[in-house]
Amino acid sequence: MSPAAAPAALCTPACVTRSAPEVPPAELARRYAALAYEIGVGVAQGERLARPRVLRARARGILGALGIRLEVATEEPESEPERLSVTGSRPGTLIVANHISWLDVVSLLAVEPVTVLAKREVGQWPVIGALARRAGSQFIDRDGLRQLPRAVADLASTLRSGRSVLVFPQATTWCSVAGGRFRRATFQAAADAGAPVRPVTIRYYRHGRRSTTAAFLGEETFGASLHRVARARGLTVRVTARAPLRGTDRRELAAEAQAAIVASEAVVAGELPAHHVGSAER
Repeated sequence: MSPAAAPAALCTPACVTRSAPEVPPAELARRYAALAYEIGVGVAQGERLARPRVLRARARGILGALGIRLEVATEEPESEPERLSVTGSRPGTLIVANHISWLDVVSLLAVEPVTVLAKREVGQWPVIGALARRAGSQFIDRDGLRQLPRAVADLASTLRSGRSVLVFPQATTWCSVAGGRFRRATFQAAADAGAPVRPVTIRYYRHGRRSTTAAFLGEETFGASLHRVARARGLTVRVTARAPLRGTDRRELAAEAQAAIVASEAVVAGELPAHHVGSAER
């Protein structure tokens, strides 16, 4: 992922699908209250937030507060439906996913708590930044090209230690799974560490149909995006773990990972059996 070449988000508010009805004001207020409670609990837990069970519980709590159902699917029938890292691998797993929304991180942590590689700006956000730091996130300066080799070396070191890391190689959010080209630098870290790469596809649905409601659109504020998500009725996020990849060439790994993630993009829905982790139309 070349920080200096990080693209601007191309999605705009015009991309939002608005056909489904929204929740009534009373339910919206209840959701905001539930979300505030979950965030408050996370802040109160301090450094304990980085513990896997605690982090998973908070991530699932946030999805539940917002009324979002989480589904998990995998290409490998023998795989655990709630594990993204590759079982039995001494190095950690480089988990790479398409990037649609700020909800992507919450959804993946609700499946398996791992270290998240995020842009530096996230660490500076009020409340969210503090929670991200306490959860053990690592930050990268997308505009600091000189710092890229060090960032790749640090990522490789983390993988060698046995910790799995989540990255978004598209470097920005897109309305569709197929948007953007994968940046290659993080794949170099996997090659250097001898770590497997797990491609993961993230899709959002409303009442069973693909939806852009959760997409983080262009220059909109976090608050505007949150409000749209909180008002949405029948929102589901599906996390699909693809077969792991191994290799020593970052270009090939990046190309293979992107191909795996977008391979079934032409299929509207239901391409793999899903395990329902939670539902929150509460």
